[in-house]
Amino acid sequence: MGGLILALNAGSSTLKCGLFERAGLEARRAASTTLKTEGRASMPEAVADLLAWARDQRPGAVIEAVGHRVVHGGGRFTGPVRITDQILAEIDALCPLAPLHQPQSVEAIRAMAAALPGAPQSASFDTAFHRNQPAVAVWIALPRALHDRGLRRYGFHGLSYQYVWSRLGELDPGLAQGRVLAAHLGSGASLCALKAGRSVDTTMGFSPLDGLVMGTRPGSLDPGAVLYLLQHENMGAGEIEDLLYHRSGLIGVSGESGDMQTLLASPSPAAAEAVELFVYRAAREAGALASVLGGLDGVVFTGGIGEHSAEIRRRICERLAWLGLQLDGEANAGVREGRVSAAGSTVQAWVIPTDEEQVIAAETLQTAFA
Repeated sequence: MGGLILALNAGSSTLKCGLFERAGLEARRAASTTLKTEGRASMPEAVADLLAWARDQRPGAVIEAVGHRVVHGGGRFTGPVRITDQILAEIDALCPLAPLHQPQSVEAIRAMAAALPGAPQSASFDTAFHRNQPAVAVWIALPRALHDRGLRRYGFHGLSYQYVWSRLGELDPGLAQGRVLAAHLGSGASLCALKAGRSVDTTMGFSPLDGLVMGTRPGSLDPGAVLYLLQHENMGAGEIEDLLYHRSGLIGVSGESGDMQTLLASPSPAAAEAVELFVYRAAREAGALASVLGGLDGVVFTGGIGEHSAEIRRRICERLAWLGLQLDGEANAGVREGRVSAAGSTVQAWVIPTDEEQVIAAETLQTAFA
């Protein structure tokens, strides 16, 4: 039996883990689990439970390396890196740019280093996939000096988009080389315009607050609204941060829930309005990215909502019918992975479940055993 690789994906309240067996330079998934971190005394406690689970899965096997999803790499990290004390300090310094996720990743790295001091650790960055976007896509129209200090658009969900494009290349190599809109729709949501697998533009920008309506985040927001909250609602920076990260989006509009399935089942008019806003904004941004691509050959749905909600896929595709997209209702209702567009559709639609942990594991092999 080969050694084991742990691929960790630390969220705001969960710790997802993929357990992989190393076979040379390949990582083969052996098991998966998700731990709730809310209500636990500490991240070290969660990591101890995770390691106990991993050892139960493969008794006697050695955990040789650990890889981590890190949401924000800033302008510094353009690919996976082996974690050192200096690298960790730089990752920690980026926490203000992704306060919902980055601190959790930093805690997980530190806890894992204490629990497995001999195992190398690697960081895989969500922002790295977007690093080669054209300059016009990354500029924010603020004074140039601020851009030079890092105030620019970065893009996120890169590990998901990297996996989805790779999998699309296996399922339909021709389409993967075309103009594809990837839709990662979940509690965090974004769209990415891909041309031959390269990120050309994406809806998330400087932070994971930008772009689409999300479970608890508002997406694109007039900066004047933030000034109004500061100046006329007498809200402090901490209150506004809590509002934008935890009390907006679907839960804010519905007043009920940030969970899409709950809202779809709800009789509440406010829940229906929240769902409609989610669909409207996704379709609006899809149209904008189609123009960036100069046309569209395919759409790929992924993420918790994108993979599991046939109703949301149907509503978004109906709004994109003007692009030549026609959905196959039967395929859309029953597919887990595969094509869901009608035979005569000039734009293809696919559902591809994402696997960020697979990407993390592969990148960990690159950095830990190179």
